[in-house]
Amino acid sequence: MATNSNFKRNEISSQNVAFSQSRTTIETAFYGNNVRRVFDLKEAYELAKESTGTIVTDMPVYEPEKLGLPEEAKVLLFNDGETVGRFAGARVILGEEGILEADIAAVLREAVYKTRYKNMLHSKAYIGLNEDFMVKANLLVPQTYENTLYNWLLNFQYMNLFYDQMYEKSKVIDNEPDIFILSDPDWRDERHPNGLAYFDPEHNCAAILGLRYFGEHKKGTLTLAWGIANRNGYAACHGGLKRMIRKDGRTHVMGVFGLSGSGKSTLTHAKHNGKYEVTVLHDDAYIISTENGSTVALEPSYFDKTQDYPLTSKDNKFLITMQNCGATIDEDGKLVPVTEDIRNGNGRAIKSKLWATNRVDKLEEPINTIIWLMKDNSLPPVLKLEDPTLASVMGACLATKRSTAEKILRGIDRNKLVFEPYANPFRTYALKEDYHKFKALFEKRGVECYILNTGYFLDKKIPKEVTISIIEKIVDENVQMKPFGRFEGMCTMEVEGFELNFSSRAYKELLRGSIENRIKYLDSLRELKGGRDALPEEAVDSLQKLLLM
Repeated sequence: MATNSNFKRNEISSQNVAFSQSRTTIETAFYGNNVRRVFDLKEAYELAKESTGTIVTDMPVYEPEKLGLPEEAKVLLFNDGETVGRFAGARVILGEEGILEADIAAVLREAVYKTRYKNMLHSKAYIGLNEDFMVKANLLVPQTYENTLYNWLLNFQYMNLFYDQMYEKSKVIDNEPDIFILSDPDWRDERHPNGLAYFDPEHNCAAILGLRYFGEHKKGTLTLAWGIANRNGYAACHGGLKRMIRKDGRTHVMGVFGLSGSGKSTLTHAKHNGKYEVTVLHDDAYIISTENGSTVALEPSYFDKTQDYPLTSKDNKFLITMQNCGATIDEDGKLVPVTEDIRNGNGRAIKSKLWATNRVDKLEEPINTIIWLMKDNSLPPVLKLEDPTLASVMGACLATKRSTAEKILRGIDRNKLVFEPYANPFRTYALKEDYHKFKALFEKRGVECYILNTGYFLDKKIPKEVTISIIEKIVDENVQMKPFGRFEGMCTMEVEGFELNFSSRAYKELLRGSIENRIKYLDSLRELKGGRDALPEEAVDSLQKLLLM
């Protein structure tokens, strides 16, 4: 089996790397006599359906028996209050500068103590859908948050005979205990007025306190699973990946990396009008083997925005649950959801695995292309990065804007350009780990690297149709590249309506400012978190060279 669920008595010791003060405090809460175990998906559905405040729509779940649900299952809608996105400010990671376990452990003990006054629900799931990588995870939530538990089981892989047998045959991951996550959305502490998402990544445990949004539970679980993957020969990926087979039989495996709202789901699920045979691995969470370039999906379903899917969209056929959307009665008297972010930003839904016509959980074929999706108006619609160091550095300086998937405190500009390394704000390990892994993919495995700007170039929006056409040219090996000004290691292509003008002083200053901002960002990493995320000198040097060209 992959992770360690049980220990011999002589292993239950402070000398065992599986045990820590945080983990022991969190795991112990799972064994109280106020805890009910809910491992069956059908039982979870019935509990969520009957939970106070759940809206049972008149939309049937498509082919529910294939998903492990009752034949008559309906799409369930459950809404949060003021907060409808993740809050990065609540994240506290043990191992970072200034974080003392003894202080947090006191908070955890009090949080666990207060759960004695509640009935709690415990469930289990698998993270990773192939024998190469499977991790067992546990979630504990209070009764009345049945929808959180149900969504968690849908988002990850609930336990059944098929996956139980796969897990029994899966590769053993040495010195890695199962994941344990304690959640209490009703928790309050004046020391953490906006909630607390605490992670002890070395011991695979977390506490999600005072945070209702399901995305906190999804990404919190992935945070720990990605950490395990990183320690065991994989690059952690927050993005989409698919395989496209051309008419001539040539295969192209492409990964797109971007934050919510960058277009990664749209690009991953694009069918290209039947031009290729498209196989989807996943649109949000997967890992790449540094040994052979193969890829494994971590989740079966899709946690997708509803903003771009009106009620009549054919894609809504694959909805299972919805969060933070409105509801109304249609002309036939049916209770239906109101999407398109009318109620609030970041309306969400879990879509079933059946959404992708051709879906796999592992691709043996090594990845061919990695694309950084950015929103930076100094960049043209497409850039190719031919130097492995520069390719990895630009991933570490992935520029974007905050989306509605995140809770932003008052006074912070959501439209301000920010950098999010490798589009993964859920990293619990040093940034150089990702830097070296992606550089090795470019340098040793010959993976090509592109930047696709999915925002604005100067003041003109780049349509998704333009981006998709660029992807098709890459797959068809029909990209006629030309030098990107005088920048070595970077080239671009002609895109109608988005002409470059290097004779424009204003543009050159804009581009120079974009590079300088990246250098400042990398320099700042030497000071933040005690320099834990500082990159090698070669990273900054590769950007400094651009300023001399």
